[in-house]
Amino acid sequence: MLSIDNSKPYFNPEIETLDRGELDALIEERVRYTVKYAAENSLFYRKWFEKHGVDPAEIKTHEDLLDLPIISGNTIRENQPPETSEFMFRSVGWEDVFTVHETSGTSGNPKSFFLTWEDWERYSEKYARIFRSQGFGPGDRVVVCASYGMNVGANTMTLAARQLGMSIIPEGKCTFPLRVIEAYRPTGIVGSVFKLLSLARRLRAEGIDPRESGIDKLVVGGEAFADESRNYLSEIWGCPVYNIYGSTEGTMCGECDEVSGLHVPEDLVHVDIYDPHLENYVPDGECGRVILSTLLPVGAKAGTLLLNYDTEDTTVVLTRKQCPCGRTHMKILTPQREAETAWVEGTPFNRVDVERGVFQRENMDYLTGEYEAFLYGTEDEGETVLRVSMECENPEMCDRDLIKENFLRTFLRYKPPLSRAYAEGTFKIVFNFTGPLGLELNRIKGRPKRLVDRR
Repeated sequence: MLSIDNSKPYFNPEIETLDRGELDALIEERVRYTVKYAAENSLFYRKWFEKHGVDPAEIKTHEDLLDLPIISGNTIRENQPPETSEFMFRSVGWEDVFTVHETSGTSGNPKSFFLTWEDWERYSEKYARIFRSQGFGPGDRVVVCASYGMNVGANTMTLAARQLGMSIIPEGKCTFPLRVIEAYRPTGIVGSVFKLLSLARRLRAEGIDPRESGIDKLVVGGEAFADESRNYLSEIWGCPVYNIYGSTEGTMCGECDEVSGLHVPEDLVHVDIYDPHLENYVPDGECGRVILSTLLPVGAKAGTLLLNYDTEDTTVVLTRKQCPCGRTHMKILTPQREAETAWVEGTPFNRVDVERGVFQRENMDYLTGEYEAFLYGTEDEGETVLRVSMECENPEMCDRDLIKENFLRTFLRYKPPLSRAYAEGTFKIVFNFTGPLGLELNRIKGRPKRLVDRR
């Protein structure tokens, strides 16, 4: 375990503040080793290189990864039981597998991942860096409202906390008894925007002001969110809200206290941004698909590794320059899930665009923040309808005209084709207002989908 200097905002300062040129050289070294390791230890990659006529020794720089085909989640599913007799992506013997994990399965059969203890150390270091950059350290007590099942997120955060001297309260859900806050006086909570909003409402119902609860930092993970919802969450809790982006595949990026993009741990995971057709890189500043490659330190082992893996998320590289916090690792915009993006009139919009319209500050005098949206109709029929449902604190007292006006102005502002179609009547936006627990998502088990395309 690293020796931490708690007077400095870094977990691993030598790596986190590494000169850009030295960082790039380290990345190239690890690209070469990781490709070599894959060819020697992964049944999938051994056959994959042969099938595509790739000489692993020729992959020497991160640009050379462009010569490799891109794989997807379906590639993993097609190379594990029951489709195959072996887990083709497992790249160590069973004697070196420490834990077995699966993804949630929301986009198909769960994908299987195998972690060695070395993997756990690398995964937890990524989260330790993030927590440290957000001001967490010895004495912090953090409630984790994330699954402790076969997903790695909550477990990895817990292991990271050990390295920082933090105490974890592993609740798993934000429906924990309020006595937890009163008894243990946690200083931080990890959860989703909506779980944390719901928790604040529970506290207020018991006469407890969230701003007086002792919570001085919130960490939101597991989903993209609008700045407006972050700002509202920060307002009602009276503390900063930080963003993290993690996955079983091993991304683990996070905001520092500058709150100006998520740092990518470039020495441990390589991120490329590709065009929508997955044919080439896009330049920094342009939106594209997040393509992930595992990076292993020379001599290390990995239970599962990925090269050119399509995460099906989209983002933008914001900068590769040194951050005011001192870190030199690049920063990206919060990734958005492609599965939460819909197209109307040749124009894409994401669930986050809908959320931004809901969380306009004036609206929040009447709304709880809970919402859902559905798309109906077809452009061939000459009409597409977006139906937005919002939960009100009191439907009878809700200023519906104000909320509609704020939503339309915000949602259509940067989408000229949608704005024209709305004016012409080929794209309609209708609104529905409900009381508490009146939305469809309240009747569905599991993670709710807030933008559903029913066309």
